[in-house]
Amino acid sequence: MQSKSRKIAVLGTGNVGASIAYTLTLQGICSELVLVDINKEKAEGEALDLIQCSACVPGIKIYSGEYSDVAGADIVIVTFGMARKADQTRLDLAKVNVNILTSVMPTVAKYAPNALYIIVSNPVDVMTYATIKCTGLPVNQVIGTGTLLDSNRLSQAVASYCGVATESVNSYVLGEHGDACMAPWSLCTIGGLPIKEYCTKFLGESEDKLNDKLAEIYTGMVKSGSKVIKAKGATFYAIAASTVQLVKAILSDSNAILPLSTMLNGEYGAKDMCMGVPCMVNANGLNKIVELPLTSEEQKLFEEKIASLNNTYNALEIR
Repeated sequence: MQSKSRKIAVLGTGNVGASIAYTLTLQGICSELVLVDINKEKAEGEALDLIQCSACVPGIKIYSGEYSDVAGADIVIVTFGMARKADQTRLDLAKVNVNILTSVMPTVAKYAPNALYIIVSNPVDVMTYATIKCTGLPVNQVIGTGTLLDSNRLSQAVASYCGVATESVNSYVLGEHGDACMAPWSLCTIGGLPIKEYCTKFLGESEDKLNDKLAEIYTGMVKSGSKVIKAKGATFYAIAASTVQLVKAILSDSNAILPLSTMLNGEYGAKDMCMGVPCMVNANGLNKIVELPLTSEEQKLFEEKIASLNNTYNALEIR
């Protein structure tokens, strides 16, 4: 059902921003949608194309505008920045995209100081951190998509392997939206059963073969983005769907728990950095970080990933 009093702004109308706007339009979950891009003609074209969907979708006021038109937005979705190339890690983008973000976001935040900000631009963890720092916005108002897409990719791969619906799989990817991530298999369940118990009981897998398969699934998840980029030039449908999943969780005020990027100050052993961890979100934004129990082996691996991401923060000199 369409909310009659929700304004959403999308900053950046490249492949990702346009796909998010299109998904929002099809689902009709806001009443007003404004698109903003430094390329004004591109934003105007995307808005017009979406407006021409009006006979087929719920009625939404759609238009392109300036940063000042973000005023009054309930949610601002940030997608601008340089796109990642197939042979480029997300963190290779960091310096140029952080510079773009820090030159824009203080102005945007002045126009919409009470909005909730969803950061999609890569590298999303660093960009989330930079947004908090350069705007002075409260931490609960700035949420990165974090490892939400990674977790969705992992659940889909596990579901395919096990021959079940993706909705029957619950899994998390923690850490960076990139190479410095990890999948705590102890938290992965299928129909409520731990994945290893399900696979040995219903698939007849041996423990050794299963461990090899899980390692293969994890590696495939990490490389999946690069594989899509190599094949079609960019990834945008899946991140758009994941972003709208987050938008719906916020607007429904449901206290959903999703793996998102937020500021950590001791949780999971990480300090003064943003990274993907399970978070509860509602209409007020990020409600709390949910610390789930990891095995000692998983905690050790996670600490290694945290150290890797910490090195990136130090190299960028953004804190």
